[in-house]
Amino acid sequence: MKISLLFKFASTCLLLTLAWSAKAQPVKVEIVKNDSGFVLMRNHQPYFIKGAGGTRYMDRLAKYGGNSLRTWGTSNAAQDLANADKLGLTVTMGLDVARERHGFNYDDTVAVRKQLEKLRREVIKYRNHPALLMWGIGNELNLHYKNPKVWDAVNDIAKMIHQEDPNHPVTTMLAGVNPEVVKNVIERCPDLDLLAVQVYGGLAKVPEQIVNAGWKKAYIVTEWGPTGHWESIIPPWKAAIEETSSEKAEVYRKRYEASIKIDKSCLGSYVFLWGQKQERTPTWYGLFTEAGEESEVIDVMQYLWTGKWPNDRAPHLDSLTLDGKRATAFIYLQPGKTYPVNFYAKDHNLIARWELLPESTDLKEGGDRESRPQAIAGLVTANKTGATLKAPEKAGAYRLFLYLGNGKNKVATGNIPFFVKTP
Repeated sequence: MKISLLFKFASTCLLLTLAWSAKAQPVKVEIVKNDSGFVLMRNHQPYFIKGAGGTRYMDRLAKYGGNSLRTWGTSNAAQDLANADKLGLTVTMGLDVARERHGFNYDDTVAVRKQLEKLRREVIKYRNHPALLMWGIGNELNLHYKNPKVWDAVNDIAKMIHQEDPNHPVTTMLAGVNPEVVKNVIERCPDLDLLAVQVYGGLAKVPEQIVNAGWKKAYIVTEWGPTGHWESIIPPWKAAIEETSSEKAEVYRKRYEASIKIDKSCLGSYVFLWGQKQERTPTWYGLFTEAGEESEVIDVMQYLWTGKWPNDRAPHLDSLTLDGKRATAFIYLQPGKTYPVNFYAKDHNLIARWELLPESTDLKEGGDRESRPQAIAGLVTANKTGATLKAPEKAGAYRLFLYLGNGKNKVATGNIPFFVKTP
């Protein structure tokens, strides 16, 4: 009896879901070419994407002037779309497409067909949601790839989406603007409506690179942010030097204003990352800390999206030194010896938190998940002007982090990598 009732309940839920899907009215999205470039039209109105990558803190995204978010897959698509819709946000829905660097073989026609049909079911499931903006096929499928048949698969997916969903554009997300890759996409993916590129330190050059690569359609930037760890200054022990949150805020603003803001072929962007993650460090790419505190970069995004700065600004970190040296000095310390740490910020009513980590060794590529190093306790002592650091006894690479909060959920961050060795 109980099993029968449960079956009836489940069947009812499924029927209601299918009925909703059938009745839901999609919002038409299309790309229109004009004399100066391209315009994204949503419900017959111009729509410039002021977006962020990630599904956390959606309420703050809407509050600060953002209008869209981007996902990497559909695992939580129903909830993401519902939450976005309530806040007046749209979603570029990522479709998780297998990558050659993870072992997928695009010569395997059976596996490629199975993937296509799996994605077809996902498209049919969400195609009518009013918060849907466009579809993103895969993520950085060109990263460490060799088989150009991946682009044939991408075009088949794009063609399928157009068959199942005529109301939303289709793109694929590329790592960088590599001319040879773009050439392959042009030749093999005629069914894509636009291109999506993901660029960090070189963002200001993207408009020129897009033209030089021969791309004639519109494009968006689906990831951009600080100088990437692969683009940064690298000391001899191979630990990339990260910008402070204040240095990041400046490069975010300058690079956006030099490219996304002014290029008439660009339909907008998704800043990375609207949340937090461990990638080389716990602070490199996230606009928030692990505790949800907001960095100065979020102030910049609010300004870029709305033209106005927030009344309550995040702390600005002017400098951070260890043993009187900045991170770019390539700092070597002696085991067990004590060294001064100093920072300078104009606002003196700030609360400093310090954390010492061994340098991360779980290093991945393409944003793959990394594990966070375990903090080392007892070696950092705070004082009025900064702190003192007792160098670990064990030789090797470490990194000292500063979190400088204002007590109002806003923070400046900075870190200094160093190497401990016997003189």
